[in-house]
Amino acid sequence: MRNGRREAGERERRLRWLPAALLASAFVLDLALLNNVSTFPLLASAPVLAAPILSLRGTIATGVAANAVGLLLVELEREPTRADVTAFTSLVVLTLIAAGLNVLLARDRQQLRTSREVAAAVQRAVLPDPPHRVGRLTVASRYEVAHAEAAIGGDLFSIHETPHGIRMIIADVRGKGLEAIRTVNALLGSFQEACLHRPDLPGVVRQLEERMRVTIEQASGAEAESFATAVVAELAPDYSELRIAVRGHSAPLLVHDGTALPLEPAVSSLPLGLGALGDGPGGAPDGDEVPVDRFELPAGATLVLYTDGINEARDADGAFFDLVPALSRPFPPDPDAVLDTVLDAVLRHTGGTLQDDAALFAVTLDADTAVPAPDAAPGPRHGHNA
Repeated sequence: MRNGRREAGERERRLRWLPAALLASAFVLDLALLNNVSTFPLLASAPVLAAPILSLRGTIATGVAANAVGLLLVELEREPTRADVTAFTSLVVLTLIAAGLNVLLARDRQQLRTSREVAAAVQRAVLPDPPHRVGRLTVASRYEVAHAEAAIGGDLFSIHETPHGIRMIIADVRGKGLEAIRTVNALLGSFQEACLHRPDLPGVVRQLEERMRVTIEQASGAEAESFATAVVAELAPDYSELRIAVRGHSAPLLVHDGTALPLEPAVSSLPLGLGALGDGPGGAPDGDEVPVDRFELPAGATLVLYTDGINEARDADGAFFDLVPALSRPFPPDPDAVLDTVLDAVLRHTGGTLQDDAALFAVTLDADTAVPAPDAAPGPRHGHNA
């Protein structure tokens, strides 16, 4: 279990002790005050507190224990009175109400759990795991479903080895549900086709832009206002150069030698589907310039791509998660280790849950098979072409 989820599980287990702690506190407090102050409200609140955090059996057991504690206190301190009958009857009624609430909450949780399982199954069918090896790259991916959501998300990733190099994409389609899945399917199919038939990265981006435009034109309602942020990357056939086109998406990270470097684009570009709104390099209709930045991918380095469910994850104070500090340390040449570190860190940051679905995709170039670019200086280098 990842550290963030483990910490969340430990908090949940600690919460389960609250009803028992409340009963113990009521008992000790009543004895300490020598019955000068009634602790009945504490006893009555115990089964109500148990309803959302314990099972039905645990909720009823808490109510029975509250009655037992109350009876013991009366037996130790004074003779029973008529008022005690009313108090204990009220406690029984509260226990029954708490049991009813527990049943309703359990039913809602089960329905949500079923919805999440269906959404996860559809997500796996639409977005299967990529191969572990592509050429000289080791590949890893993660898809984390937000705990507060039961809808199918619009995150996607893919990688293909082609005669023009290894091409990969990560994207985030606006919205959720069936509308987002239709767009995800369209983009994945278009990307696969473009990888086979487009000789350069700008051509791949143009085809994706056209596919998004057609999808939007054929849609209605909220789907007609859709778009997708994306990073489309291409590693040259000789592994000497990494070419990246960023379309309104968070810049990928290059993790190498204990540092995490964002590969920021030299020119900002609009998301896929909005290219026609641009009047400069950020637009991508046929014939227009598509900004592509060039970098080195050193031997043993890992390229990390992610969607905004990661970098827009917030902590209790509303602060966004920053991947750079989490990845600024030495890593083995293993993309799985890098992605596990990211997820551990983001789940600790958010307290164990994500506010939005998150996709992570990473590739590591084998340390002993990279072919360096001629006359290249160490580290990444910026470039730009169409």
